[in-house]
Amino acid sequence: MDTATAPERLAASVRKIIHVDCDCFFAAVEMRDRPELRDVPLAVGGSPDRRGVISTCNYIARRFGIHSAMPSSHARRLCRELIILPPDFTRYKTASDTILDIYRDFTPLVEPLSLDEAYLDVSGRPHCQGSATLMASAIRARIADEVGITASAGIAPSKFLAKVASDWNKPDGQFLIRPQDVDAFVAQLEVKKIPGVGKVTAAQLNRAGVVTCGDLREWELAKLVNAFGRFGARLYDLVRGVDTREVTPERERKSISVEETFDRDLPDLAAVLAALAPLIERLTRRIERAGTPPFRGLSVKIKFADFTQTTVEHAGTRIDLEALTELTATGYARGSKAVRLLGVGVRLAETGPAAPPRQLGLWD
Repeated sequence: MDTATAPERLAASVRKIIHVDCDCFFAAVEMRDRPELRDVPLAVGGSPDRRGVISTCNYIARRFGIHSAMPSSHARRLCRELIILPPDFTRYKTASDTILDIYRDFTPLVEPLSLDEAYLDVSGRPHCQGSATLMASAIRARIADEVGITASAGIAPSKFLAKVASDWNKPDGQFLIRPQDVDAFVAQLEVKKIPGVGKVTAAQLNRAGVVTCGDLREWELAKLVNAFGRFGARLYDLVRGVDTREVTPERERKSISVEETFDRDLPDLAAVLAALAPLIERLTRRIERAGTPPFRGLSVKIKFADFTQTTVEHAGTRIDLEALTELTATGYARGSKAVRLLGVGVRLAETGPAAPPRQLGLWD
């Protein structure tokens, strides 16, 4: 049994982690290749006439309140001058590959999260006198010189804090969280800044009087688990600055998924099915951000109001509304009660030797 305190566990696992996140990546590549677009509101996404959705937008467009996942038609209403370009993933992937090569010049421990962000473990690396801060600066300078776009970086002893820090001085900036500053930094950090804490969870915590991680430290582990399930146990560590996950190079991603926890439980199957289409749209965009990898299975996850949950999976190589609707109905029938959370996902195709095709089973 681990009896170490949170500070002891933190001190025992100090590493130098950099999280690099390219600024408005798709839009940045478009502005690089078409300089006349640099000073106008620009977005990359689907057509407003075809119920398209914004994938990303430049910072000029963000001043109008435009953001990713927003319907393109709404974005155009917010800014009539908005230019919306269709995505060109061939060019984005080429830029991403160059950036990965830059990372690997500094460390072999690179864990890509998508085309435009990655974790790097630079612990013990000889570059820049061993300074992770200087390495982050050098990496960002090379991305600017060799790729022609800007990137932001966070430097910290853990993946959790490095990711938080990379968003601190966006765009084209970086932020350092030193090991000795972790406790104080996390104590004042708003809970909504924790990766995985969405609007619904943040609002739930705010209603309970919790605004910062310091506030949430007052909650016992059992209370967090009761409120948020397994994520509650992770929250217990994160609000204390503890995150022992390692940077995993060349991680083989096995699935891509999205999910939504609803402000109010969905009362019946009709309401659940009505919530399915927006999730499928989000899933499609996430698959595109990952470089459109081939997949071999579709899945639907349902968490009921009593926190029981089920997952239904079936073979499939394309996003199929009819198939996902059937999976949702099958999953709902297992509980036939109000639904708290709905998720959809795909299981990626194996990258090794081809496996014989098989029908995937249904499982709880």
